[in-house]
Amino acid sequence: MVQVKSRNGWVIWTSLLLALLLSVAPMPQFMEIGRPLWLALFLSYWVLVLPHRVGMVGAWCLGLVLDVLNGTLLGQNALTLTLIVFLVLSLQRRLQMFPMWQQSLVLLVVFGLAQLVQLWLNALTGNRPPTLTFVLPALIGALLWPWVFAILRGLQQRFGVH
Repeated sequence: MVQVKSRNGWVIWTSLLLALLLSVAPMPQFMEIGRPLWLALFLSYWVLVLPHRVGMVGAWCLGLVLDVLNGTLLGQNALTLTLIVFLVLSLQRRLQMFPMWQQSLVLLVVFGLAQLVQLWLNALTGNRPPTLTFVLPALIGALLWPWVFAILRGLQQRFGVH
């Protein structure tokens, strides 16, 4: 078997750090309810394209960092990000064959499931939102998927990440 040396892994981790910063960046109050799942989007791209470089352990660690930055229950975001990465890894071959609009629909379901787990965890801790707006970040994430995909694909090709 030929051993392929990993190249430019810093691009992956820099983009994930940017997603982490976007996840905690201040937003106007009326937009806060629809904050996109930036870290989930970026992780989904890298897991879809380079599953041997980013996986569930990385998602768990980034989720713990996001928990600390958000001040949420420790492990809450880690669990949901790990669930997202697991589902994307499970569907990886199919997702790669799908056109962009079908990828967005599948990711809408995946992100929606993660938001339901998030809602369940919030209900257990007594922080349940009163309406169905908890699904809005999943919808916005699915709508942003084609642009995130195009930007990260361009970065990947420009820097030769593999």
